[in-house]
Amino acid sequence: MGKITGFLDYPRVPEPGEAPNLRKRHWREFTPQLDDAAAAIQAARCMDCGIPFCHQGCPVNNVIPDFNDLVYRQDWQRAIEVLHSTNNFPEFTGRICPAPCEAACTLSINSDAVGIKSIEHKIIDKAWEEGWVRPQPAARRTGWSVAVVGSGPAGLAAAQQLARAGHAVTVFEKNDRIGGLLRYGIPDFKLQKEHIDRRLEQMRAEGVQFRPGVYVGSVADAKSGQSALTPGQLQQEFDAVVLAGGAETPRDLPLPGRQLDGVHFAMDFLPLQNRVLAGDTLASQILATDKQVVVIGGGDTGSDCVGTSNRQGAAAITQFELLPQPPAQENKPLTWPYWPVRLRTSSSHEEGCQRDWAVATKRFNDDGKGRVRSLTAVRLQWHEGRMSELPGSEFEIEADLVLLAMGFVSPAQAVLDAFGVDKDARGNAGAAVDGSAAYRTSIDKVFAAGDMRRGQSLVVWAIREGRQCARAVDEFLMGSSNLPR
Repeated sequence: MGKITGFLDYPRVPEPGEAPNLRKRHWREFTPQLDDAAAAIQAARCMDCGIPFCHQGCPVNNVIPDFNDLVYRQDWQRAIEVLHSTNNFPEFTGRICPAPCEAACTLSINSDAVGIKSIEHKIIDKAWEEGWVRPQPAARRTGWSVAVVGSGPAGLAAAQQLARAGHAVTVFEKNDRIGGLLRYGIPDFKLQKEHIDRRLEQMRAEGVQFRPGVYVGSVADAKSGQSALTPGQLQQEFDAVVLAGGAETPRDLPLPGRQLDGVHFAMDFLPLQNRVLAGDTLASQILATDKQVVVIGGGDTGSDCVGTSNRQGAAAITQFELLPQPPAQENKPLTWPYWPVRLRTSSSHEEGCQRDWAVATKRFNDDGKGRVRSLTAVRLQWHEGRMSELPGSEFEIEADLVLLAMGFVSPAQAVLDAFGVDKDARGNAGAAVDGSAAYRTSIDKVFAAGDMRRGQSLVVWAIREGRQCARAVDEFLMGSSNLPR
């Protein structure tokens, strides 16, 4: 490495961020990139550790020590070449990935991990600023055509790789804009949508065609404003099909009062704000303004509900989690280099939220007019992984708006059923990741990747699966592939 003692000489310094009381007044990103000098110092902390466990911690296997060394030496153009060699969209992962690479960092054993995510953020933003991110159209066309169903990170990664291999790629998206959950699931304050738009321009220049507003499946399931294509039409028109939709079936909470007005899935709430910020005029919108908001679910989606509710002017926000409160610091000798269970406080939590752990909801209570006015909950006790209700702990909390953010159980079953693919026990498309049938479903010419194949996961896993699936499709069409796995 460029500075052998860097990890001893320099402390970890996070990216600068706007104060919570200021940033919750707007919807823009509030974490600017490091400047060149600060990024070089943070990259200098990367150890000459011999075995870079960050590689296995990163699902796309980013070559982290190499780009850290290049940033330390201020060789930014080579740094983006190294980063792009494994990751099609560092501007997404550098903003919204939880950074499992940092949990696996060797320095993390007894110190603060290298700030890999902030360095990645800096590399890609500088590359865009300098004009180094250019279209890479294929030198020759193969004559084969591929349909990609779903335009989230898995679908986009697969489409870009296949286009660069010379195939004619068309991406189908049921929503009116391309981007999948990047577009309509993640709030703008975490990922401004111009980052998606400029990637799409690059991909168009590489030959990818985008067809938003097209539902692929049974024509009867298409909604107003959508055109429809059947699986048979796609299979007849294209030489291969990649199913890359998201995990869109939310986990429900079928309790008394679930039907009350004011009890909503998180994904009925979050996309509406994204649409408003995109300039759409909505007939109605679920708003947290001046309301007592209760978010059920302690993960990233729940955190996004907290941040959005704060910006909409909620009167108060409470977030419930079924599991007990995790420790503030993990037992590193026990957990490293794997993802640890520890207390994580998101930027949205910093902006204002009451968090409560080991709580189970019992029922939603009616205000007499068909709206929710409160919910009744009970505290839990956990023993050897089993939970039970704590006697006498039942309580009631005021709630004008309840947001269910308990994760997703599977991709949309209607799409998989329309194609007739075999499923695994969790309702995902059945497909292996290795061997001669990698990413192939039980239906000829039909492949699956991302949430559609593995279930709810991270953006970085979606990119990995999209890239690997693209190689499998290329091998299927050409007999061999030069695309990276």
